[in-house]
Amino acid sequence: MSLAQGYAVHSNTAPLVPFSFERRAVGANDVRIEILYSGICHSDLHQARDDWGGALYPMVPGHEIIGKVVEVGAEVTKLKVGDFAGVGCLVDSCRHCGACDHDLEQYCENGPTFTYNSTERGSDQLTFGGYSDHIVVEQRFVVKVSEKLDLKAAAPLLCAGITTYSPLRHWKVGPGQKVGVIGLGGLGHMGVKFAKALGAHVVMITTTPEKGADAKRLGADEVLVSRDAEQMKAHANSFDFLLNTIPVSHDTNPYMGLLKRDATMCLVGVLTELDPPLAGVSVIFGRKHLTGSAIGGLAETQEMMDFCAEHGIVSDVEMVDIQNVNEAWERMAKNDVRYRFVIDMASIKA
Repeated sequence: MSLAQGYAVHSNTAPLVPFSFERRAVGANDVRIEILYSGICHSDLHQARDDWGGALYPMVPGHEIIGKVVEVGAEVTKLKVGDFAGVGCLVDSCRHCGACDHDLEQYCENGPTFTYNSTERGSDQLTFGGYSDHIVVEQRFVVKVSEKLDLKAAAPLLCAGITTYSPLRHWKVGPGQKVGVIGLGGLGHMGVKFAKALGAHVVMITTTPEKGADAKRLGADEVLVSRDAEQMKAHANSFDFLLNTIPVSHDTNPYMGLLKRDATMCLVGVLTELDPPLAGVSVIFGRKHLTGSAIGGLAETQEMMDFCAEHGIVSDVEMVDIQNVNEAWERMAKNDVRYRFVIDMASIKA
Protein backbone atom coordinates (compact mmCIF):
# COMPACT_ATOMS: atom_id res chain seq x y z
CA MET A 1 0.00 0.00 0.00
CA SER A 2 1.06 3.59 -0.56
CA LEU A 3 -0.36 6.79 0.89
CA ALA A 4 -1.76 9.12 -1.77
CA GLN A 5 -2.63 12.80 -1.52
CA GLY A 6 -5.52 14.10 -3.56
CA TYR A 7 -8.63 16.24 -3.66
CA ALA A 8 -12.10 14.77 -3.11
CA VAL A 9 -15.75 15.69 -2.84
CA HIS A 10 -17.69 14.13 0.04
CA SER A 11 -21.24 14.88 -1.13
CA ASN A 12 -23.05 16.23 -4.18
CA THR A 13 -23.04 19.75 -2.71
CA ALA A 14 -19.53 19.79 -1.26
CA PRO A 15 -16.44 21.45 -2.74
CA LEU A 16 -13.23 19.61 -3.53
CA VAL A 17 -10.98 19.45 -0.46
CA PRO A 18 -7.62 17.81 0.37
CA PHE A 19 -7.97 14.07 0.96
CA SER A 20 -5.50 11.32 1.90
CA PHE A 21 -6.14 7.70 0.92
CA GLU A 22 -4.38 4.39 0.25
CA ARG A 23 -3.42 3.09 -3.18
CA ARG A 24 -2.98 -0.66 -3.52
CA ALA A 25 0.47 -2.23 -3.57
CA VAL A 26 2.00 -2.72 -7.02
CA GLY A 27 1.10 -6.20 -8.25
CA ALA A 28 2.93 -8.32 -10.79
CA ASN A 29 1.16 -6.67 -13.75
CA ASP A 30 0.75 -3.19 -12.25
CA VAL A 31 2.53 0.09 -12.80
CA ARG A 32 2.70 2.97 -10.36
CA ILE A 33 2.55 6.35 -12.04
CA GLU A 34 3.53 9.69 -10.55
CA ILE A 35 0.79 11.99 -11.86
CA LEU A 36 2.16 15.09 -13.55
CA TYR A 37 -0.99 16.47 -15.15
CA SER A 38 -4.69 15.76 -14.74
CA GLY A 39 -7.27 17.11 -17.14
CA ILE A 40 -10.56 18.50 -15.88
CA CYS A 41 -13.49 16.96 -17.75
CA HIS A 42 -17.08 18.22 -17.58
CA SER A 43 -18.08 14.72 -16.51
CA ASP A 44 -16.01 15.23 -13.34
CA LEU A 45 -18.49 17.92 -12.33
CA HIS A 46 -21.52 15.89 -13.42
CA GLN A 47 -20.45 12.87 -11.40
CA ALA A 48 -19.44 14.88 -8.34
CA ARG A 49 -22.86 16.55 -8.37
CA ASP A 50 -24.56 13.17 -8.98
CA ASP A 51 -26.27 14.53 -12.08
CA TRP A 52 -26.35 11.05 -13.62
CA GLY A 53 -27.00 9.08 -10.41
CA GLY A 54 -24.81 6.42 -8.85
CA ALA A 55 -22.27 8.74 -7.22
CA LEU A 56 -19.93 7.12 -4.69
CA TYR A 57 -18.33 9.28 -2.00
CA PRO A 58 -15.69 10.21 -1.15
CA MET A 59 -14.93 10.82 -4.83
CA VAL A 60 -11.52 11.73 -6.24
CA PRO A 61 -12.28 12.73 -9.86
CA GLY A 62 -10.00 12.76 -12.86
CA HIS A 63 -9.69 10.44 -15.87
CA GLU A 64 -7.32 12.40 -18.10
CA ILE A 65 -4.02 11.43 -16.51
CA ILE A 66 -0.47 11.97 -17.75
CA GLY A 67 2.45 10.92 -15.59
CA LYS A 68 5.76 9.14 -15.27
CA VAL A 69 6.18 5.46 -14.43
CA VAL A 70 8.01 5.14 -11.10
CA GLU A 71 7.52 1.44 -10.33
CA VAL A 72 6.59 -1.67 -12.33
CA GLY A 73 5.54 -5.17 -11.32
CA ALA A 74 7.63 -8.24 -12.04
CA GLU A 75 5.58 -9.26 -15.11
CA VAL A 76 5.21 -5.84 -16.72
CA THR A 77 6.56 -5.72 -20.29
CA LYS A 78 4.63 -2.81 -21.77
CA LEU A 79 6.33 -0.01 -19.81
CA LYS A 80 9.47 0.65 -17.83
CA VAL A 81 10.44 3.05 -15.07
CA GLY A 82 10.92 6.52 -16.53
CA ASP A 83 8.39 6.14 -19.36
CA PHE A 84 5.66 8.72 -19.74
CA ALA A 85 2.25 7.09 -19.46
CA GLY A 86 -1.43 7.91 -19.67
CA VAL A 87 -4.56 6.64 -17.95
CA GLY A 88 -8.01 7.41 -19.28
CA CYS A 89 -11.53 6.55 -18.21
CA LEU A 90 -11.01 2.83 -17.56
CA VAL A 91 -8.78 0.87 -15.18
CA ASP A 92 -10.25 -2.62 -15.63
CA SER A 93 -12.88 -4.77 -17.34
CA CYS A 94 -13.91 -8.44 -17.30
CA ARG A 95 -11.33 -9.16 -20.06
CA HIS A 96 -13.22 -12.19 -21.43
CA CYS A 97 -16.50 -11.00 -23.00
CA GLY A 98 -16.99 -10.35 -26.72
CA ALA A 99 -16.28 -6.64 -26.35
CA CYS A 100 -13.09 -7.13 -24.33
CA ASP A 101 -11.90 -9.82 -26.76
CA HIS A 102 -12.19 -7.22 -29.53
CA ASP A 103 -10.27 -4.51 -27.63
CA LEU A 104 -13.48 -2.64 -26.86
CA GLU A 105 -13.15 -2.63 -23.09
CA GLN A 106 -15.33 0.48 -22.81
CA TYR A 107 -18.28 -1.67 -23.90
CA CYS A 108 -17.47 -4.55 -21.54
CA GLU A 109 -20.62 -6.66 -21.31
CA ASN A 110 -20.03 -7.16 -17.60
CA GLY A 111 -19.35 -3.49 -17.00
CA PRO A 112 -15.97 -1.73 -17.08
CA THR A 113 -14.26 -0.47 -13.95
CA PHE A 114 -13.95 3.28 -14.21
CA THR A 115 -10.94 5.27 -13.07
CA TYR A 116 -13.05 6.91 -10.38
CA ASN A 117 -16.58 6.62 -8.99
CA SER A 118 -16.39 2.86 -9.38
CA THR A 119 -15.27 -0.12 -7.30
CA GLU A 120 -12.36 -2.48 -7.81
CA ARG A 121 -13.48 -5.75 -9.38
CA GLY A 122 -14.28 -8.33 -6.73
CA SER A 123 -14.26 -5.85 -3.85
CA ASP A 124 -16.00 -2.80 -2.46
CA GLN A 125 -12.83 -0.68 -2.61
CA LEU A 126 -13.55 2.62 -4.35
CA THR A 127 -11.47 3.68 -7.32
CA PHE A 128 -9.91 7.13 -7.02
CA GLY A 129 -8.90 9.23 -10.01
CA GLY A 130 -6.30 11.64 -11.22
CA TYR A 131 -6.79 14.60 -8.88
CA SER A 132 -4.02 12.97 -6.85
CA ASP A 133 -0.26 12.55 -6.73
CA HIS A 134 -0.01 8.95 -7.99
CA ILE A 135 -2.04 5.99 -9.22
CA VAL A 136 -1.55 2.22 -9.53
CA VAL A 137 -3.02 0.62 -12.67
CA GLU A 138 -2.76 -2.75 -14.45
CA GLN A 139 -0.53 -2.41 -17.53
CA ARG A 140 -3.32 -3.32 -19.99
CA PHE A 141 -5.12 -0.11 -19.02
CA VAL A 142 -2.14 2.21 -19.41
CA VAL A 143 -0.98 3.81 -22.66
CA LYS A 144 2.53 4.90 -23.50
CA VAL A 145 2.92 8.63 -24.17
CA SER A 146 5.50 9.96 -26.62
CA GLU A 147 8.02 12.53 -25.46
CA LYS A 148 7.20 14.40 -28.69
CA LEU A 149 3.92 15.57 -27.17
CA ASP A 150 3.43 18.60 -24.95
CA LEU A 151 2.57 16.51 -21.91
CA LYS A 152 0.32 19.00 -20.16
CA ALA A 153 -1.73 19.57 -23.32
CA ALA A 154 -1.86 15.81 -23.96
CA ALA A 155 -3.83 15.05 -20.79
CA PRO A 156 -7.30 15.78 -22.30
CA LEU A 157 -6.54 13.35 -25.12
CA LEU A 158 -7.33 10.55 -22.64
CA CYS A 159 -11.04 11.48 -22.69
CA ALA A 160 -11.90 14.36 -25.01
CA GLY A 161 -9.40 13.09 -27.55
CA ILE A 162 -10.41 9.44 -27.73
CA THR A 163 -14.12 10.33 -27.50
CA THR A 164 -13.85 12.17 -30.81
CA TYR A 165 -11.10 10.12 -32.49
CA SER A 166 -12.87 6.77 -32.08
CA PRO A 167 -16.04 7.55 -34.07
CA LEU A 168 -14.10 9.35 -36.79
CA ARG A 169 -11.97 6.24 -37.25
CA HIS A 170 -14.86 3.78 -36.91
CA TRP A 171 -16.87 5.52 -39.63
CA LYS A 172 -13.73 5.81 -41.77
CA VAL A 173 -13.59 9.58 -42.08
CA GLY A 174 -10.98 10.64 -44.61
CA PRO A 175 -10.14 12.51 -47.83
CA GLY A 176 -13.01 13.39 -50.14
CA GLN A 177 -15.57 13.52 -47.33
CA LYS A 178 -17.48 16.48 -45.97
CA VAL A 179 -17.58 16.18 -42.20
CA GLY A 180 -19.44 18.41 -39.76
CA VAL A 181 -18.47 18.88 -36.12
CA ILE A 182 -21.42 20.18 -34.11
CA GLY A 183 -20.49 22.25 -31.06
CA LEU A 184 -17.17 23.96 -30.35
CA GLY A 185 -16.11 23.05 -26.83
CA GLY A 186 -13.74 20.59 -25.21
CA LEU A 187 -14.91 17.75 -27.45
CA GLY A 188 -15.65 19.79 -30.55
CA HIS A 189 -12.27 21.46 -30.78
CA MET A 190 -10.63 18.02 -30.76
CA GLY A 191 -13.10 16.75 -33.36
CA VAL A 192 -12.10 19.56 -35.71
CA LYS A 193 -8.39 18.83 -35.26
CA PHE A 194 -8.78 15.10 -35.84
CA ALA A 195 -11.14 15.37 -38.82
CA LYS A 196 -8.75 17.81 -40.49
CA ALA A 197 -5.73 15.58 -39.81
CA LEU A 198 -7.62 12.62 -41.31
CA GLY A 199 -7.99 14.57 -44.54
CA ALA A 200 -11.68 15.50 -44.49
CA HIS A 201 -13.27 18.79 -45.53
CA VAL A 202 -14.30 20.04 -42.10
CA VAL A 203 -17.30 22.24 -41.35
CA MET A 204 -17.70 23.61 -37.83
CA ILE A 205 -21.41 23.79 -37.01
CA THR A 206 -22.27 26.22 -34.22
CA THR A 207 -25.07 28.41 -32.93
CA THR A 208 -22.56 31.17 -32.21
CA PRO A 209 -21.16 33.13 -35.18
CA GLU A 210 -18.44 34.61 -32.96
CA LYS A 211 -16.79 31.18 -32.74
CA GLY A 212 -16.10 31.13 -36.46
CA ALA A 213 -12.61 32.62 -36.35
CA ASP A 214 -11.46 30.20 -33.67
CA ALA A 215 -12.96 27.27 -35.55
CA LYS A 216 -10.89 28.15 -38.60
CA ARG A 217 -7.78 28.57 -36.46
CA LEU A 218 -8.33 25.01 -35.25
CA GLY A 219 -8.57 23.73 -38.82
CA ALA A 220 -12.17 24.11 -39.99
CA ASP A 221 -12.57 24.81 -43.70
CA GLU A 222 -16.02 26.35 -43.27
CA VAL A 223 -18.33 27.51 -40.50
CA LEU A 224 -22.08 26.84 -40.57
CA VAL A 225 -24.28 28.83 -38.19
CA SER A 226 -27.12 26.44 -37.40
CA ARG A 227 -29.54 29.21 -36.41
CA ASP A 228 -29.31 30.66 -39.92
CA ALA A 229 -32.06 28.96 -41.96
CA GLU A 230 -30.53 29.96 -45.29
CA GLN A 231 -27.16 28.49 -44.37
CA MET A 232 -28.80 25.26 -43.19
CA LYS A 233 -30.75 25.02 -46.44
CA ALA A 234 -27.60 25.56 -48.50
CA HIS A 235 -25.87 22.66 -46.73
CA ALA A 236 -28.86 20.26 -46.76
CA ASN A 237 -28.19 16.66 -47.84
CA SER A 238 -24.46 17.29 -48.26
CA PHE A 239 -22.60 15.78 -45.28
CA ASP A 240 -20.98 12.35 -45.22
CA PHE A 241 -20.67 12.34 -41.42
CA LEU A 242 -21.67 14.52 -38.48
CA LEU A 243 -19.94 14.38 -35.11
CA ASN A 244 -22.38 15.83 -32.58
CA THR A 245 -20.53 16.95 -29.43
CA ILE A 246 -23.34 18.99 -27.81
CA PRO A 247 -23.42 17.88 -24.12
CA VAL A 248 -27.07 18.68 -23.34
CA SER A 249 -30.42 17.59 -24.73
CA HIS A 250 -31.28 19.40 -27.97
CA ASP A 251 -33.21 19.10 -31.22
CA THR A 252 -31.32 16.72 -33.49
CA ASN A 253 -33.87 16.81 -36.33
CA PRO A 254 -32.44 19.85 -38.17
CA TYR A 255 -28.98 18.27 -38.19
CA MET A 256 -30.31 15.04 -39.71
CA GLY A 257 -31.44 17.14 -42.66
CA LEU A 258 -27.80 17.97 -43.37
CA LEU A 259 -26.87 14.34 -44.03
CA LYS A 260 -26.58 12.68 -47.41
CA ARG A 261 -28.51 9.48 -48.08
CA ASP A 262 -27.13 6.62 -45.95
CA ALA A 263 -24.94 9.00 -43.95
CA THR A 264 -24.48 9.02 -40.17
CA MET A 265 -24.67 11.44 -37.26
CA CYS A 266 -22.88 10.23 -34.13
CA LEU A 267 -23.69 11.53 -30.64
CA VAL A 268 -20.77 11.71 -28.22
CA GLY A 269 -21.90 14.39 -25.76
CA VAL A 270 -25.52 14.06 -24.68
CA LEU A 271 -26.40 11.25 -22.22
CA THR A 272 -30.00 12.25 -21.51
CA GLU A 273 -33.19 11.86 -23.56
CA LEU A 274 -33.40 13.89 -26.74
CA ASP A 275 -35.86 16.76 -26.41
CA PRO A 276 -37.70 17.10 -28.71
CA PRO A 277 -37.54 13.42 -29.74
CA LEU A 278 -36.08 12.36 -33.05
CA ALA A 279 -38.81 12.25 -35.70
CA GLY A 280 -39.02 9.04 -37.70
CA VAL A 281 -39.11 11.01 -40.91
CA SER A 282 -35.64 12.36 -40.12
CA VAL A 283 -34.12 8.91 -40.61
CA ILE A 284 -36.61 7.09 -42.84
CA PHE A 285 -36.36 9.45 -45.80
CA GLY A 286 -32.76 9.07 -46.86
CA ARG A 287 -32.06 5.90 -44.88
CA LYS A 288 -30.03 8.00 -42.48
CA HIS A 289 -28.39 6.84 -39.27
CA LEU A 290 -28.30 8.30 -35.76
CA THR A 291 -25.82 6.53 -33.52
CA GLY A 292 -23.52 7.07 -30.56
CA SER A 293 -20.00 6.32 -29.40
CA ALA A 294 -18.25 6.19 -26.01
CA ILE A 295 -14.53 6.86 -25.52
CA GLY A 296 -12.42 4.00 -26.96
CA GLY A 297 -10.72 0.75 -26.12
CA LEU A 298 -7.13 0.65 -24.95
CA ALA A 299 -5.64 -0.43 -28.30
CA GLU A 300 -7.43 2.40 -30.07
CA THR A 301 -6.43 4.87 -27.36
CA GLN A 302 -2.79 3.92 -27.91
CA GLU A 303 -3.31 4.31 -31.66
CA MET A 304 -4.72 7.79 -31.05
CA MET A 305 -1.81 8.82 -28.83
CA ASP A 306 0.63 7.69 -31.52
CA PHE A 307 -1.40 9.53 -34.19
CA CYS A 308 -1.26 12.69 -32.10
CA ALA A 309 2.50 12.39 -31.69
CA GLU A 310 2.90 11.94 -35.45
CA HIS A 311 0.66 14.88 -36.35
CA GLY A 312 1.46 17.22 -33.46
CA ILE A 313 -2.09 17.21 -32.10
CA VAL A 314 -2.85 18.20 -28.51
CA SER A 315 -5.67 20.04 -26.75
CA ASP A 316 -5.87 23.79 -26.24
CA VAL A 317 -5.48 24.06 -22.47
CA GLU A 318 -5.38 26.46 -19.54
CA MET A 319 -3.26 25.34 -16.59
CA VAL A 320 -4.46 25.58 -12.99
CA ASP A 321 -3.05 24.62 -9.60
CA ILE A 322 -4.96 22.04 -7.58
CA GLN A 323 -5.71 24.68 -4.94
CA ASN A 324 -7.79 26.55 -7.55
CA VAL A 325 -9.72 23.55 -8.83
CA ASN A 326 -13.08 24.65 -7.38
CA GLU A 327 -12.83 27.97 -9.23
CA ALA A 328 -11.94 26.06 -12.40
CA TRP A 329 -15.08 23.94 -11.99
CA GLU A 330 -17.18 27.09 -11.60
CA ARG A 331 -15.71 28.54 -14.78
CA MET A 332 -16.13 25.26 -16.66
CA ALA A 333 -19.82 25.18 -15.69
CA LYS A 334 -20.13 28.59 -17.39
CA ASN A 335 -18.18 27.42 -20.47
CA ASP A 336 -15.48 29.92 -19.52
CA VAL A 337 -12.49 27.96 -20.81
CA ARG A 338 -10.84 27.51 -24.21
CA TYR A 339 -10.92 24.60 -24.31
CA ARG A 340 -9.83 22.39 -21.38
CA PHE A 341 -8.46 22.99 -17.91
CA VAL A 342 -5.49 20.87 -16.85
CA ILE A 343 -4.22 20.62 -13.27
CA ASP A 344 -0.47 20.88 -12.73
CA MET A 345 -0.19 18.16 -10.10
CA ALA A 346 3.18 19.44 -8.90
CA SER A 347 1.06 22.02 -7.07
CA ILE A 348 -0.29 19.37 -4.70
CA LYS A 349 3.11 19.41 -2.96
CA ALA A 350 2.83 23.14 -2.20
